[in-house]
Amino acid sequence: MRIGLFGGSFDPPHQGHLALARTALQQLALDELRWLPAGQPWQKPRELAGAGDRRALVAEAIAGEPRFLLDARELERTGPSYTIDSVRELRAERPGAELFLVIGQDQYAGLASWRDWEALLDAVTLAVAARAGQSVAPPPALAARPHRVLPLQMPPVEASSTAIRAHLAAGHPVGDLVPGMVPDGVARYIESHRLYRQPPPPPRS
Repeated sequence: MRIGLFGGSFDPPHQGHLALARTALQQLALDELRWLPAGQPWQKPRELAGAGDRRALVAEAIAGEPRFLLDARELERTGPSYTIDSVRELRAERPGAELFLVIGQDQYAGLASWRDWEALLDAVTLAVAARAGQSVAPPPALAARPHRVLPLQMPPVEASSTAIRAHLAAGHPVGDLVPGMVPDGVARYIESHRLYRQPPPPPRS
C-alpha cells in the first residue's frame, strides 16, 4: 500500500493544491492520498477559518477523485498540529504501508524546524515539488542527513490562498477570482457561508 500524506491549513484549498495532489497520485503511483487539514498549525500565527468550514472546503475540493481521502485527525486533535504525530498514528494503523509526505520546496527548506524532524525523515519518503523554474534541493540542515526524497514535476498553477483571502476580505465576490483558481464546489461553499469577509467596523460612539 502506497499512501500519500498531504497536509496544510487549506484555508481555502485551491487549484494549486489539487494540481500537486494529482501530480503526486500519478508520479508516485499512490493507492490513496490523504488530505490532512491542520487543526492548530503551530507555525501560523494568524487565525484560520473554523475547523468545520475547512473540513467542508476540503471535502468539496476532493469530490470526484476516489483516491483522495479526507483525514480529519488533526482537526479533531487538541493542541498544536504536528505532522509527526499523524505519521506515527498512521504507522500504527497501517504497519505495512509505504508513506510519502507531499510537500513543496518552501516546506522542505524549513523542515528542520518541524517537531521531531529526524524521526519524520526516518518514517516517510519526502515527495517535494519545486516552484516553476526551480529544482528540488535539500536545505543545509538536511544535506548531511540521509533521507529519502523524490522530486515531483508539476506544471505552474497561479493560485494562492493568501491572494484569495485578500480578494474576499476586500469585498470582491468569489466569482471575480481568476477563472478556475478555486474548484466550483469550494467557490459555492465560500459564497454561501460568506467566508473570509472582513467584519464590519464597530459603530462610532
